[in-house]
Amino acid sequence: MDSPFPKETISADFCVVGGGIAGMTMALECARAGFRVVLMHDRPVPGGNASGECRVQISGADRLGKLPDLRETGILEELRLENCRINPNGSYSVWDMVLWSALETEPNLQVLYNCSCRAAVMAGNRIKTVTGWQTTTQKEITVAAKLFADCSGDAVLAPLTGADFRVGREARGEFGETIGPETADRRTMGMSCIFQTRRCDTPQPFEKPAWAHTYCDDSELPCGADGHANLHEGYWWVELGGECDSIADTEALRPELLKILLGVWDHIKNRGDHGAEHLALEWIQFLPSKRESRRYVGDHILTQRNIEAGGRFPDTVAYGGWTMDDHNPAGFRSAALGEPVNIHHPAPSPYGIPYRCLYSRNLDNLFVGGRCVSVTHAALSSTRVIGTCSAMAQAAGGAAAIALRRGISPREVGRRHLAELQQLLLRRDCYLPGVRLELPELEHARISGTGSTPEALRDGVTRVEGGALHQWRCRPGDQLTVEWDAPQHFRRISLIFESGMQRRIALVPGNPDCLRLPPELAKAYRLEARSEGRWRTLAEVSANARRRAVHPAEAPFDALRLTLQETYGAVETGLHALLAE
Repeated sequence: MDSPFPKETISADFCVVGGGIAGMTMALECARAGFRVVLMHDRPVPGGNASGECRVQISGADRLGKLPDLRETGILEELRLENCRINPNGSYSVWDMVLWSALETEPNLQVLYNCSCRAAVMAGNRIKTVTGWQTTTQKEITVAAKLFADCSGDAVLAPLTGADFRVGREARGEFGETIGPETADRRTMGMSCIFQTRRCDTPQPFEKPAWAHTYCDDSELPCGADGHANLHEGYWWVELGGECDSIADTEALRPELLKILLGVWDHIKNRGDHGAEHLALEWIQFLPSKRESRRYVGDHILTQRNIEAGGRFPDTVAYGGWTMDDHNPAGFRSAALGEPVNIHHPAPSPYGIPYRCLYSRNLDNLFVGGRCVSVTHAALSSTRVIGTCSAMAQAAGGAAAIALRRGISPREVGRRHLAELQQLLLRRDCYLPGVRLELPELEHARISGTGSTPEALRDGVTRVEGGALHQWRCRPGDQLTVEWDAPQHFRRISLIFESGMQRRIALVPGNPDCLRLPPELAKAYRLEARSEGRWRTLAEVSANARRRAVHPAEAPFDALRLTLQETYGAVETGLHALLAE
């Protein structure tokens, strides 16, 4: 019997499955290169674990702002700065709108919300189509594309396509890792449900539901009395699933997580003095946020030893820096077992991540992103954080654009066009440890200006690194001039500004730096071009909210002039790069 439900087929150049931060970043990078992209996402809002549905803070190589100048930039920086601009009250619904708007306003991108991928059609080692079920329209939607990417978290395309993947912890001996168990197993890091609270003027009672668990003493909780330090954001250690199947058992684990969560809140409110008398529950997470399930196998599997060695790869296209934060598979149960709920194993920051981890080793047209990239369990304990996932995904999105433009496979991009990919990412304001931006447009130019160190714009580093500023330092009123001996024919000018990289701008309750644009960011400036001795204005900007600002340039010119007019409060700021393309 034929299905009574309608069917639709969409053709695209690139189809990304999974619209978390990684999937968003990958899709946007490729779409902005001019290719038609479809993003299939099984939730009503984008953002995945970082969305208002889950509210996991975006962590990365800066370790929650503790390590300055290591924050991930590129598309993620663009999204976070836009949130700082329009979300002064720290609303997660407004954050969801920031993410939704970034996708909605990209003309080359079509997003299929509430659409869960459930089938794929293969032609040898290539994916021809993927099909999803859209719950809101009761429609079966098939996407045919040249290239595909799996950013679904649970690597849904792996069992559908025959792509090689792994589950669980590798034995120590396989890769010489010390974090893993002696014998390989299928245990993983678990999933969590958190809560958020609101402080009120009057005492707020709380009555525990009868079905919730009871915890009379701090010793019953994974972190003991020390675990109550943050009463506003909930607790990541309300975690289960590592001892089960972190995909198949999700619906059985979710009610248990809620029983624990409300039991913990009852303990805080009613069983001891935790300073919570005036706190009320504001929000409860009903969709668990996962850390680990399936992981693809690429041409390289990143390991603990790779990370500890600093990730010095010739094909570095992204970076990480979170510690190897390995969670006990027992999760919340670790307290009863007398075991730590997690261990932060040391890792350098930053360390490089190779391109070979970002595509399937046995399928010819599948990129991978997010927490299902090609890493061991031990390495995943670091790479899984959202900031790192975004950096890897932007690299894969750029590689997809190169592959489409040249008609080649993901693997061939790395073998034949790696330098092109690295330079593309650097020009998009991504950071690659050990790789410098090439600036042929400035090779024969003369750079001068008021302020200090205008020649720093030639050095190819677009952030503070090792204490060196790598920027033209300027104050409002200062001017920078770049001159050539002959007219230049460039299509656009990109400016990469200082954006307070020592600050933590991720949306987190109680974080003032996420409620306003960084004081160091350039607010107002004028960009001019000189042609036949006359200056004309290319851009007059009064309320800039971008670290990387791009302006079109049509007619030929022999000089550029940038005048800083205002910051968001800082006396002095900097420009890391002026790029002409």
